[in-house]
Amino acid sequence: MMYPYLTLDDETEIVHSELLDDNTVKVYIEKPDENDGFHYASCFLPKYEWKDIFGFSKDEIKTYQSIIENNAHLIIELSQNGGFDNASNF
Repeated sequence: MMYPYLTLDDETEIVHSELLDDNTVKVYIEKPDENDGFHYASCFLPKYEWKDIFGFSKDEIKTYQSIIENNAHLIIELSQNGGFDNASNF
């Protein structure tokens, strides 16, 4: 299951998975694109391992890396509690 986390001003959506069996969390980033439909990428926490990158530049990935690094502690906690909608104390 994927849970919404953040929508940026340029309509980029950042969502995350529940805690996976291997103790990782998938963070998925998707941005609408007029020509390609969507640009997307997946980052797996806690190692920040990027996979399946399509359409994003290296600079964009660096920006998303920074956002994820600054929010990783929250994303990991939310992944264990059913996302924002089901988490308490937020």
